Amino acid sequence: MTEFRAWIVLLSVPLLVVALFLWLAPPRHNPFAPIDLTDKLGLGTHAKLERARTHREVCFSALDSAGILYTPLEDEPKGKKCGLRNALTLDRTLTPYSATLSMTCAETAALYTWERHVARPAAADILGSPLARIETYGSYACRNIAGSGRLSEHAHANAVDISGFRLKDGRLIDVKSHWKQGGPEAKFLKRVHKGGCDIFSVTLGPDYNAAHRDHFHFDMGSGRTCK
Repeated sequence: MTEFRAWIVLLSVPLLVVALFLWLAPPRHNPFAPIDLTDKLGLGTHAKLERARTHREVCFSALDSAGILYTPLEDEPKGKKCGLRNALTLDRTLTPYSATLSMTCAETAALYTWERHVARPAAADILGSPLARIETYGSYACRNIAGSGRLSEHAHANAVDISGFRLKDGRLIDVKSHWKQGGPEAKFLKRVHKGGCDIFSVTLGPDYNAAHRDHFHFDMGSGRTCK
Protein backbone atom coordinates (compact mmCIF):
# COMPACT_ATOMS: atom_id res chain seq x y z
CA MET A 1 0.00 0.00 0.00
CA THR A 2 2.85 2.35 0.88
CA GLU A 3 4.49 1.65 -2.47
CA PHE A 4 1.22 2.38 -4.27
CA ARG A 5 0.92 5.75 -2.48
CA ALA A 6 4.48 6.57 -3.47
CA TRP A 7 3.65 5.94 -7.12
CA ILE A 8 0.57 8.16 -6.84
CA VAL A 9 2.71 10.97 -5.46
CA LEU A 10 5.34 10.54 -8.18
CA LEU A 11 2.69 10.64 -10.89
CA SER A 12 0.93 13.61 -9.34
CA VAL A 13 3.98 15.88 -9.21
CA PRO A 14 4.39 16.32 -13.01
CA LEU A 15 0.66 16.91 -13.38
CA LEU A 16 0.79 19.55 -10.65
CA VAL A 17 3.75 21.27 -12.32
CA VAL A 18 1.90 21.37 -15.67
CA ALA A 19 -1.25 22.68 -14.01
CA LEU A 20 0.70 25.44 -12.22
CA PHE A 21 2.44 26.39 -15.46
CA LEU A 22 -0.83 26.67 -17.38
CA TRP A 23 -2.33 28.71 -14.55
CA LEU A 24 0.57 31.11 -14.01
CA ALA A 25 2.16 31.36 -17.47
CA PRO A 26 1.43 34.41 -19.66
CA PRO A 27 -1.11 33.66 -22.43
CA ARG A 28 1.60 33.58 -25.12
CA HIS A 29 3.19 30.58 -23.39
CA ASN A 30 -0.09 28.77 -22.71
CA PRO A 31 -1.12 26.61 -25.69
CA PHE A 32 -4.72 26.50 -24.45
CA ALA A 33 -5.16 30.27 -24.12
CA PRO A 34 -7.30 32.13 -26.67
CA ILE A 35 -5.50 32.85 -29.95
CA ASP A 36 -4.23 36.43 -30.23
CA LEU A 37 -2.10 36.94 -33.34
CA THR A 38 -0.91 40.31 -32.06
CA ASP A 39 0.56 38.80 -28.89
CA LYS A 40 4.32 38.26 -28.70
CA LEU A 41 5.71 34.86 -29.69
CA GLY A 42 5.87 32.28 -26.94
CA LEU A 43 6.05 28.60 -26.12
CA GLY A 44 2.39 28.18 -27.01
CA THR A 45 2.43 30.00 -30.37
CA HIS A 46 2.77 27.02 -32.69
CA ALA A 47 0.26 24.93 -30.73
CA LYS A 48 -2.30 27.74 -31.04
CA LEU A 49 -1.72 27.99 -34.78
CA GLU A 50 -2.20 24.23 -35.00
CA ARG A 51 -5.50 24.66 -33.18
CA ALA A 52 -6.49 27.29 -35.74
CA ARG A 53 -5.81 24.72 -38.47
CA THR A 54 -8.51 22.41 -37.13
CA HIS A 55 -11.08 24.95 -35.90
CA ARG A 56 -12.40 27.14 -38.70
CA GLU A 57 -14.36 29.65 -36.62
CA VAL A 58 -11.53 30.08 -34.13
CA CYS A 59 -9.13 30.79 -36.96
CA PHE A 60 -11.25 33.34 -38.82
CA SER A 61 -12.10 35.06 -35.54
CA ALA A 62 -8.37 35.42 -34.83
CA LEU A 63 -7.82 37.04 -38.24
CA ASP A 64 -10.68 39.46 -37.60
CA SER A 65 -9.36 40.42 -34.18
CA ALA A 66 -5.92 41.14 -35.66
CA GLY A 67 -7.41 43.45 -38.27
CA ILE A 68 -6.43 41.29 -41.26
CA LEU A 69 -8.53 42.00 -44.34
CA TYR A 70 -9.50 39.08 -46.56
CA THR A 71 -12.13 37.71 -48.90
CA PRO A 72 -13.46 34.26 -47.89
CA LEU A 73 -13.47 31.58 -50.58
CA GLU A 74 -16.06 28.85 -50.95
CA ASP A 75 -14.92 25.34 -50.10
CA GLU A 76 -14.37 23.16 -53.13
CA PRO A 77 -15.98 19.69 -53.14
CA LYS A 78 -14.16 16.99 -51.23
CA GLY A 79 -12.44 14.28 -53.19
CA LYS A 80 -10.69 16.53 -55.69
CA LYS A 81 -6.97 16.08 -56.15
CA CYS A 82 -6.35 19.72 -55.27
CA GLY A 83 -8.68 22.20 -53.67
CA LEU A 84 -9.46 25.06 -51.34
CA ARG A 85 -10.95 24.47 -47.91
CA ASN A 86 -11.21 27.02 -45.08
CA ALA A 87 -9.48 29.36 -47.52
CA LEU A 88 -9.40 33.04 -48.39
CA THR A 89 -7.79 35.61 -50.61
CA LEU A 90 -5.55 37.88 -48.56
CA ASP A 91 -6.44 41.54 -49.12
CA ARG A 92 -4.28 43.38 -46.57
CA THR A 93 -2.02 42.77 -43.58
CA LEU A 94 0.75 45.05 -42.29
CA THR A 95 2.94 44.60 -45.38
CA PRO A 96 1.98 44.33 -49.06
CA TYR A 97 2.85 41.14 -50.94
CA SER A 98 4.04 41.08 -54.54
CA ALA A 99 1.33 38.65 -55.67
CA THR A 100 -2.23 37.79 -54.73
CA LEU A 101 -2.25 35.02 -52.12
CA SER A 102 -5.04 32.46 -51.77
CA MET A 103 -4.41 30.38 -48.65
CA THR A 104 -6.04 28.47 -45.86
CA CYS A 105 -7.00 30.47 -42.82
CA ALA A 106 -4.34 28.68 -40.75
CA GLU A 107 -1.60 29.49 -43.28
CA THR A 108 -2.71 33.11 -43.27
CA ALA A 109 -2.63 33.24 -39.48
CA ALA A 110 0.88 31.79 -39.43
CA LEU A 111 2.10 34.11 -42.20
CA TYR A 112 0.74 37.18 -40.40
CA THR A 113 2.38 36.03 -37.15
CA TRP A 114 5.72 35.62 -38.92
CA GLU A 115 5.37 38.94 -40.76
CA ARG A 116 4.45 40.91 -37.64
CA HIS A 117 6.73 39.34 -35.06
CA VAL A 118 9.72 38.19 -37.12
CA ALA A 119 10.16 39.78 -40.56
CA ARG A 120 9.21 43.38 -39.78
CA PRO A 121 11.23 43.67 -36.55
CA ALA A 122 14.23 41.94 -38.17
CA ALA A 123 14.25 44.40 -41.08
CA ALA A 124 14.27 47.40 -38.77
CA ASP A 125 16.79 45.87 -36.37
CA ILE A 126 19.32 44.42 -38.83
CA LEU A 127 18.83 46.42 -42.02
CA GLY A 128 17.75 49.74 -40.54
CA SER A 129 14.78 50.16 -42.86
CA PRO A 130 11.12 49.09 -42.62
CA LEU A 131 9.70 46.54 -45.01
CA ALA A 132 7.88 48.00 -48.00
CA ARG A 133 6.87 44.72 -49.68
CA ILE A 134 7.40 40.98 -49.34
CA GLU A 135 8.27 39.22 -52.59
CA THR A 136 6.43 35.93 -53.12
CA TYR A 137 6.13 33.19 -55.72
CA GLY A 138 2.58 32.58 -54.53
CA SER A 139 0.63 30.08 -52.48
CA TYR A 140 -2.04 27.92 -54.09
CA ALA A 141 -0.85 25.73 -56.97
CA CYS A 142 -2.06 22.26 -57.91
CA ARG A 143 1.29 20.49 -58.13
CA ASN A 144 3.46 17.82 -56.59
CA ILE A 145 6.49 18.29 -54.38
CA ALA A 146 9.44 18.88 -56.71
CA GLY A 147 10.95 15.57 -57.79
CA SER A 148 8.26 13.42 -56.18
CA GLY A 149 4.82 11.96 -56.83
CA ARG A 150 3.30 13.43 -53.66
CA LEU A 151 1.08 16.50 -53.64
CA SER A 152 2.64 19.63 -52.23
CA GLU A 153 0.93 21.60 -49.47
CA HIS A 154 0.62 24.26 -52.18
CA ALA A 155 -2.02 22.01 -53.75
CA HIS A 156 -4.17 22.59 -50.66
CA ALA A 157 -3.40 26.33 -50.37
CA ASN A 158 -1.51 25.51 -47.20
CA ALA A 159 1.91 26.88 -48.15
CA VAL A 160 3.58 30.06 -49.35
CA ASP A 161 6.94 30.72 -51.02
CA ILE A 162 8.85 33.88 -50.09
CA SER A 163 11.65 34.96 -52.45
CA GLY A 164 12.73 38.33 -51.09
CA PHE A 165 12.05 41.58 -49.29
CA ARG A 166 11.79 45.12 -50.64
CA LEU A 167 12.77 47.79 -48.10
CA LYS A 168 11.41 51.31 -47.90
CA ASP A 169 14.86 52.68 -48.69
CA GLY A 170 14.66 50.87 -52.05
CA ARG A 171 16.93 47.89 -51.36
CA LEU A 172 15.88 44.39 -52.42
CA ILE A 173 17.01 41.55 -50.15
CA ASP A 174 16.89 38.47 -52.35
CA VAL A 175 17.09 34.91 -51.00
CA LYS A 176 18.99 33.61 -54.03
CA SER A 177 21.54 36.44 -54.07
CA HIS A 178 22.08 37.15 -50.39
CA TRP A 179 21.63 33.87 -48.48
CA LYS A 180 25.33 32.97 -48.66
CA GLN A 181 26.75 36.43 -49.32
CA GLY A 182 27.39 37.34 -45.69
CA GLY A 183 26.82 40.72 -44.09
CA PRO A 184 23.56 42.17 -42.72
CA GLU A 185 21.50 40.87 -45.65
CA ALA A 186 22.43 37.26 -44.93
CA LYS A 187 21.98 37.82 -41.18
CA PHE A 188 18.48 39.13 -41.85
CA LEU A 189 17.58 36.16 -44.07
CA LYS A 190 18.89 33.68 -41.49
CA ARG A 191 16.79 35.32 -38.79
CA VAL A 192 13.55 35.29 -40.76
CA HIS A 193 14.19 31.66 -41.75
CA LYS A 194 14.78 30.65 -38.13
CA GLY A 195 11.72 32.61 -37.07
CA GLY A 196 9.69 30.66 -39.61
CA CYS A 197 10.80 27.44 -37.97
CA ASP A 198 9.24 28.58 -34.68
CA ILE A 199 5.91 29.41 -36.30
CA PHE A 200 5.18 27.20 -39.30
CA SER A 201 5.00 23.42 -39.31
CA VAL A 202 7.48 23.19 -42.20
CA THR A 203 10.17 25.74 -43.07
CA LEU A 204 12.53 25.05 -45.96
CA GLY A 205 15.29 27.25 -47.38
CA PRO A 206 18.32 27.20 -49.68
CA ASP A 207 20.20 24.73 -47.48
CA TYR A 208 17.45 22.13 -47.95
CA ASN A 209 17.87 21.39 -51.66
CA ALA A 210 18.40 23.02 -55.05
CA ALA A 211 14.66 23.46 -55.59
CA HIS A 212 14.62 25.96 -52.69
CA ARG A 213 17.81 27.84 -53.58
CA ASP A 214 15.87 31.03 -54.31
CA HIS A 215 13.07 31.07 -51.75
CA PHE A 216 11.72 30.07 -48.35
CA HIS A 217 8.86 27.56 -48.23
CA PHE A 218 6.52 27.96 -45.26
CA ASP A 219 3.59 25.60 -44.72
CA MET A 220 1.12 24.53 -42.04
CA GLY A 221 0.96 20.87 -43.00
CA SER A 222 0.95 17.93 -40.62
CA GLY A 223 4.74 17.48 -40.57
CA ARG A 224 7.35 19.33 -38.51
CA THR A 225 10.54 20.25 -40.36
CA CYS A 226 13.08 23.07 -40.22
CA LYS A 227 15.81 22.96 -42.86
